[in-house]
Amino acid sequence: MKILIIEDEIDLLHSVQEFLEQESYLVEFATNYETAVVKVLSYQYDCILLDIMLPGGSGLDILRLLKNEKKDQPVLILSAKDSVEDKVLGLEIGADDYLAKPFHLSELLARIKSIVRRHMHQGDHVISYKDVKLNPDLRQVTVGSKEVILNRKEYDMLYYLMLRPNKLMEKTTIAETVWGDNADQADNLDFIYSQIKNLRRKLKEANAQIDIQAVYGVGYKLI
Repeated sequence: MKILIIEDEIDLLHSVQEFLEQESYLVEFATNYETAVVKVLSYQYDCILLDIMLPGGSGLDILRLLKNEKKDQPVLILSAKDSVEDKVLGLEIGADDYLAKPFHLSELLARIKSIVRRHMHQGDHVISYKDVKLNPDLRQVTVGSKEVILNRKEYDMLYYLMLRPNKLMEKTTIAETVWGDNADQADNLDFIYSQIKNLRRKLKEANAQIDIQAVYGVGYKLI
């Protein structure tokens, strides 16, 4: 799961980044308005943590940009500006939630999980497809009653594909989602193949009713 932190307070940024990475999130960041705009328009994130006061512009303008561009990316506002007006305006523009600084990291994590559930799987804690169940909170995958042990990349790929069954996903999109935005600068995307191969093997060994189909030269889809 990929998170974008838009924050210019470097100590806070690093603290949140380290915490979320320990929770197995893939974290990208932007420290100013211009960089943030490039990232939100170029890539897709599971959740954006957005400060209102940024060098070069306002986080509220980023919200307006997302709305105008019809980019459905969940947003949690993080700001020291705790006035009712700022909160209401942010939510009216399109933010999903608002958390005032200072905050506890455990509360931040709970808010992120809640927002992602609402956007990605209609509030359910478990994602199901055929006989496979995936619990994002526990990072646990089961086929029937049997748990399937996956490494981090295998899990992240399965999670991404299970949210989009029968939909062809390009290799570049999978790479950016699982490995980060810099993955599109790689000379090739062969590193995806080995992870897909191992994931398919583990699902087959568990007699799962799903498989990952390769579409040569394009990408993969869950069938």
